[in-house]
Amino acid sequence: MSSGKNGLTYADAGVDIDAGNALVDRIKPAAKRTNRPGVMSGLGGFGALFDLKAAGYNDPILVGATDGVGTKLRIAIDTGVVDGVGIDLVAMCVNDLVCQGAEPLFFLDYFATGKLETETAARIIEGIAEGCVRSGCALIGGETAEMPGMYPEGDFDLAGFAVGAMERGTALPEGVEEGDVLLGLASDGVHSNGYSLVRKLVELSGLGWDADCPFADGTLGEALLTPTRLYVKQSLAAVRAGGVHALAHITGGGLTENLPRVLPEGLGADIDLDSWDLPPVFKWMAETGGIAEAEMLKTFNCGIGMILSVSADQADALAEVLKGEGEIVTRLGTVTAGAGMRYSGKLL
Repeated sequence: MSSGKNGLTYADAGVDIDAGNALVDRIKPAAKRTNRPGVMSGLGGFGALFDLKAAGYNDPILVGATDGVGTKLRIAIDTGVVDGVGIDLVAMCVNDLVCQGAEPLFFLDYFATGKLETETAARIIEGIAEGCVRSGCALIGGETAEMPGMYPEGDFDLAGFAVGAMERGTALPEGVEEGDVLLGLASDGVHSNGYSLVRKLVELSGLGWDADCPFADGTLGEALLTPTRLYVKQSLAAVRAGGVHALAHITGGGLTENLPRVLPEGLGADIDLDSWDLPPVFKWMAETGGIAEAEMLKTFNCGIGMILSVSADQADALAEVLKGEGEIVTRLGTVTAGAGMRYSGKLL
């Protein structure tokens, strides 16, 4: 092939293939940390292979989930504190998978930006790998898209894709009935939902991201970027112990919208709002915005990130299993006849 005249290159157009290759080399050790039984290939292929039989499944049903981190990314971008949003990304996908009774097996990410900054991208993807390690799934592939003109300088976007499996006939929810006890698992903060309102509240407060946090140690930005808690290993331990009928990941829509998604037609729930203490971050937001209790309950997790509906005669034993896995467990209430969420006590 002749050399020809010097002309435009892809780099001149703003896409640096060498930077992309350097990123792949940088993140390979992080991805290797996530290896688990079933992984057949590392990063770099056109596709990633996974062996369900090697993962221990005989008659598996696959379960898929996809999600992002939402406008929480805006805070990460504006503060430069990007290390935790990868954990958020994994959590938003695998916490949904486990609600179906599935074990997360592998994860793929999509990272898009206008100009690839290798260090920033590596910190984000290393966070994704950490989320995978904590939830027992493998990071087996992904896509880094450098798209000049699509994003303002420094901006990026994330999407995640998780695949899990369960043995045929073990899908959840199953067997939810009147009298089931509702066990709530504590959240680690706001998690990854409601951040458009969070950002509005911060604007209303007049505080900057680097201001001392009024409800926790460190800066306000750092506190609000606390990663989403991963509930996978804990929830699976409870499921395997027996007696778990359903799990509800408390995301957008809060307790009000998410718990009813796993209750059969004609059943509802009684929730005692006095059974747990509202974490300081939610108290601060409610006070700053004058937000009504009902609005808080349908927008934020309000301190409860996952709810399990369990057999009444196994509730105490399952609570001990979950505590043994490091969870703060609250007996929130019960499943009742008659659709709808009924609250007693006071949140605010």
